[in-house]
Amino acid sequence: MACFLVPTTEAIVTTVVQKVVKKKEGEKKEGETKLRFSDKLKWLNGMLWGGSGLLAFEHLWHGEVTPFFPFLTAASDPADRAEMLHEMATSGTAMAVLVTLAWLGVVFVTSRIEASQPANEKKAGVTT
Repeated sequence: MACFLVPTTEAIVTTVVQKVVKKKEGEKKEGETKLRFSDKLKWLNGMLWGGSGLLAFEHLWHGEVTPFFPFLTAASDPADRAEMLHEMATSGTAMAVLVTLAWLGVVFVTSRIEASQPANEKKAGVTT
């Protein structure tokens, strides 16, 4: 019903955080190969916005989201509202957490690769 609102809210927050972090990091220096945190946050934003958009479209397709107030069909009936809030608390939160954990896994692997890169260059005799 409205489970997509939880990852959408996370996407809004992380987009704002990404913009602030990117501004604090400044311009990327020439020759800088290491990924910045704002670049990694951009991956999370893409995952969250993409998934939320697809879920919103799916709910729209099934008539659970309407283009007129109250926008969510479950919000008009008090009994359905409780079910909607429960779905947001369980399914929506689970989806947001799962996407964030997948992103953390990608960031971990990327960081390990970046950490091993200078060692590989030294072994090959490449100097910077």
